[in-house]
Amino acid sequence: MAAVNEWVNADHAAQYLGRADSIPHRTEGESTLLELLPKKVGRVLDLGSGDGRLLALVLENFPQAEGVALDFSATMLDRLHHRFASRNVRLVNHNLDHPLPQLGSFDAVISSFAIHHCTHERKRELYQEIFQSLAPGGVFCNLEHVASPSDKLHRDFLSSIGYTIETEDPSNKLLDSHVQLEWLSSIGFADVDCFWKWRELALLAGSKPAEKTNS
Repeated sequence: MAAVNEWVNADHAAQYLGRADSIPHRTEGESTLLELLPKKVGRVLDLGSGDGRLLALVLENFPQAEGVALDFSATMLDRLHHRFASRNVRLVNHNLDHPLPQLGSFDAVISSFAIHHCTHERKRELYQEIFQSLAPGGVFCNLEHVASPSDKLHRDFLSSIGYTIETEDPSNKLLDSHVQLEWLSSIGFADVDCFWKWRELALLAGSKPAEKTNS
């Protein structure tokens, strides 16, 4: 059976956008993400950009940076076009279920509540591709929806954001944060940690080691 992905549906994307700003504690996770970025960011890649909310926050802090916004929803791409019409942002129509296109090297790769729509196998492949796309010293920050350790905690989380088991997004493929952190470390990311968490919302991040110089 094929994995469900409702994000090709314009109504599904529009319903998310109508609620996105009301996700509890979201701004806390975003603020922590900004703290983890390098002091200088020349290029930043946003995976599953949605309407560009997170990328816009990053570019406010690094106004000279070049942004690349990647999404495959027509609704989201239209929002991105309008948001970044006058900014140095390249829009790429791409589904994260497939290998990343060749986009060059980045000082930061960011994502917000997108990668959990990929299968677990694809998540790990994507993390490897992200590592390869980072410049030495670059940072990957994934503000993500992760799995709860119990069914009760999952139901409690859904209730806290106004959903139930019956109404939650069928596209979700949630995975424990610890497993994902282990993957990042095994791929080669350094300083891997969960830097912020509220229930099923977590900020997972790591950096690509800087190249060693001969003394």
